[in-house]
Amino acid sequence: MRALGLIGLLLALVIVGLLVKKQLGGVAAPVLPAGPAATAGAPAGDARAQSQQIQQQVKQSLDAAMQPRPMPDGN
Repeated sequence: MRALGLIGLLLALVIVGLLVKKQLGGVAAPVLPAGPAATAGAPAGDARAQSQQIQQQVKQSLDAAMQPRPMPDGN
């Protein structure tokens, strides 16, 4: 009986391992959208400006998330 349980456990581990390998093998690097600023001849200043814009958006999102929610006036 123990051997049957051990075989079942090993079979389950093999199946999970194959599924994990399949999932990790299909992961590709994210592709950035090609916009007007994403041309091959874009100057380095555009990357700096884009980085600062992303940092500002993240800061604004964090600030908005930190704002306390209004509590309802329930009695």
